[in-house]
Amino acid sequence: MSLYEELKRRNVLRVTAAYVVVSWLVIQVVETIFPAFGFDDAAVRIVTIVLAIGLIPIFILSWVFEITPEGLKKDKDVDRSQPIAAHAGKKLDRIIMVVMALAIGYFAIDKFVFSESRESSIAEEARQEGRSEALVVSFGDISIAVLPFVNMSDDDSNEYFSDGITEELLNLLAKIPELRVISRTSAFSYKGKQIKLTEVARELNVSHILEGSVRKSGNQVRITAQLIEARSDTHLWSETYDRILDDIFMVQDEIAAAVTKALRVKLLGDMPKVTETNPEAYSLYLQGKYFNNLRGEENLEMAVSVFEQALAIDPEYALAWAGLASTYRHQANNLFRDFDTGMELAHRATKMALSLDDELALAWANQCYRQGYYDWDWAAAEISCNKAFQLEPGNADAVTGAAFSPVVLGQFDKAVALLETSIRLDPLGFSQRHQLGHVYTLTDQLDLAEGSFQRLLDLNSKNDRARANLARVLLLKGQPQKALEEIDLITGGSWRQFNKALILISLDRAEEAEAFVEAFFEEHGPSSYHKIAQYHTWRDDADAAFDALELALDARNGALAYILAEPILMRLKENPRWPIFLDKIGLREAWEAMPPEYGGPSS
Repeated sequence: MSLYEELKRRNVLRVTAAYVVVSWLVIQVVETIFPAFGFDDAAVRIVTIVLAIGLIPIFILSWVFEITPEGLKKDKDVDRSQPIAAHAGKKLDRIIMVVMALAIGYFAIDKFVFSESRESSIAEEARQEGRSEALVVSFGDISIAVLPFVNMSDDDSNEYFSDGITEELLNLLAKIPELRVISRTSAFSYKGKQIKLTEVARELNVSHILEGSVRKSGNQVRITAQLIEARSDTHLWSETYDRILDDIFMVQDEIAAAVTKALRVKLLGDMPKVTETNPEAYSLYLQGKYFNNLRGEENLEMAVSVFEQALAIDPEYALAWAGLASTYRHQANNLFRDFDTGMELAHRATKMALSLDDELALAWANQCYRQGYYDWDWAAAEISCNKAFQLEPGNADAVTGAAFSPVVLGQFDKAVALLETSIRLDPLGFSQRHQLGHVYTLTDQLDLAEGSFQRLLDLNSKNDRARANLARVLLLKGQPQKALEEIDLITGGSWRQFNKALILISLDRAEEAEAFVEAFFEEHGPSSYHKIAQYHTWRDDADAAFDALELALDARNGALAYILAEPILMRLKENPRWPIFLDKIGLREAWEAMPPEYGGPSS
């Protein structure tokens, strides 16, 4: 008798087939259930390996033992005059058929019931995680995060200098199109923290980390830098530079060149260079950026002061003019300075910066913001935004700025693509996720909108703006009670007042809602008219809503720039006053070009 016939006689083949089918079904169930209990892919792999190893003893046992009506017996003890093998074979066939039926049933349920929700979950996770696989394809291993260099100076006040050197190196590397560089916001979120570089690399989805230290004493500077391949924690390059302050620009160029060489980046153009100026002016410029990044009324005042000091030394320092313009704009937006005055000062500083260097992405971004948000000159704003993006496509702020025009013009597919690119460059940033959440909200992708705002809260649980927007999404999803619970986690301020008023209307608590909106208006005055218009829209009082919009127009409320991206106001689109109002701010053609599913005209 051949080996095959003997295997068949002893039902080894049937037992093996039954074991394989059962194992496959177990693995499918495990892959579905384990994640719900917090187990990762490693647990699934362990189950698979154990089942694979179990095939060997199953094979041996099926050779040695036989299934009989009295139970398991050794093959040598079985009476071969009885049709034992055929009886056992039929049992095994039935087992295989039952398991196969279960497997087919599981496959059908998984395919037609769970597939849609799982695919939606996967899509959302891909968006929230910055589409890691796409980055690998696009950049391979040519990605880097520049972590804040440690201030090793005896004087703690020199922290501005170490932060400034870090940011300037980051900006210099970001100008290399072939290299993906994580933005300042995400990189600086690790400042002062005890961190594992492998964890940082995983969170930011980069393959390399540049870190170092700066020691400044008078005119002497020591900069130490090291490049690390984060996945293996391998040092690729390190160097220490002892220089005088006059040579600081050369050091930054040398570090950038060394990093580029170590990463084997194949440049398609020339290596970018640091803009040189008087060393003292440069030091003041770094202080200005430091205080501007800290925000707050006093910090912004200090930023203006030191930028002006830098410009007194070097009046042709374009970067300092651009930094000053950015600071004026932040002062105006936060009402630390009269809005019109602040925007005019920002405009003058931006014009000066561009007259000195028309390839400054920051200056073009500042100009884009003023032209759109303040002048409502949509065509000019689009040109400026695109210019900033073209100059520095690796700069997250420039990419986010480029999304400004598509958002206000209702070109939401283009806006989503740009904002997702910006998130890849700045995984822990706020502005782009905030805007993306609004776009998802308007395009009725409310689950994705909820995910965007929830991700912001995961990054910072005290982010009142994100929580208020999350509450609004829940309200739009028809969950006012859940929205109320979310908004009440905010202890005070305008984000709570206005959004709670909307929620209370949906809970039939109109008098309470009125009290909240009155308190909101009392605090913010004419600058809140566009919000009052939303309140009346939610109350289904279109006439009152349009009256408030007219007041917002007279008060030049900058937020009217986003009217086509405001889901509540878009409920007015069927009203005959809607296109007339859009004409007044120059957005009627943009609205008419929008598809109906995104809020465009119904016919």
